Amino acid sequence: MKLLYLTDTHIRASSPQNRTDNFVETLQNKFREVNEIARREGVDAILHGGDFFDIPSPSLAVCADFISLMRDAGVPIYGIAGNHDIFGHNPDTLPRTMLGFMDRIGLVRLIHPGQPLYLEKNGIKVQVTGQHYHYDLDRRDPRLDYVIDSVEADVGIHLVHGMLMDRAFIEGVAHTRVDQILETKAHLTLCGHNHMGWPEVKHEDKIFYNPGGFVRLSNHPADAGRTPQVLILDTTSGALQIKKIKLTSALPGEQCLDRSKQEESAFMQQRLADFVQGIKAAGDYKVIDIGAIIDEIASRDGVKAEVREEAMNRIALAQERLSIGESRS
Repeated sequence: MKLLYLTDTHIRASSPQNRTDNFVETLQNKFREVNEIARREGVDAILHGGDFFDIPSPSLAVCADFISLMRDAGVPIYGIAGNHDIFGHNPDTLPRTMLGFMDRIGLVRLIHPGQPLYLEKNGIKVQVTGQHYHYDLDRRDPRLDYVIDSVEADVGIHLVHGMLMDRAFIEGVAHTRVDQILETKAHLTLCGHNHMGWPEVKHEDKIFYNPGGFVRLSNHPADAGRTPQVLILDTTSGALQIKKIKLTSALPGEQCLDRSKQEESAFMQQRLADFVQGIKAAGDYKVIDIGAIIDEIASRDGVKAEVREEAMNRIALAQERLSIGESRS
């Protein structure tokens, strides 16, 4: 059995400010290349690591061409929801999103927590589990989201749209380190979310990997210097083998990213750092994500869990209403 893995496609209607190419056209070409790779490699299914879309409820006009391209893949597509696919970092809002609609009509099958997917071919069985993004991810006990207790198959693959890192990351940015989840029984843990990616980490018979995002949306030099890639997960022999395929349709960074925007971004990042430092000095907060701020206030002031959850639900509802208002304007 062969599976193709990709993550963070961020389907959207327009080009980001820092892109000099036609982003939508480039993205469509990438999807076409993925379909060609799937046919050439004899792929049985595609796994998506989340953030299919750039916003939870894009218009049908935005999605039509991409839905057609996904159907042209000719194989089932399985995946999890990223933070951009849902409202308010709340997976309970999935039924009201475009990704939830695609799941309902069978174009994509979502892999929900606690509901393993089993795929089998030529006597080799693969278990695929998934964890959608949610507002507690990387803030609560990482074992709840990253650790799989049992694998009832020859190969276990776990998908998480979270900030899993191969080493300690920036203070104030919620993340999980690989060394915190080594007890998992999954043979392969795949993540997205962090578009830069990092080299795979091997521990005994386990692999942890983030191959990087399908798109480049930032002005960070590391993003400009990388080439988006997909993975071929081959279990034909009974043992997992991973092949990396860089996308030839992905233009070099200097051909699609505006250098002046990179310099502007560096300036803005410094301004943001100064702003965050000011907030820390005034209120002693270590985070700026709204969900994380609510979480920190709740922990500091002893707010009940149900009150915190209601606050997050209202944020999700507000974001949904704003999204509907924007789509009508």
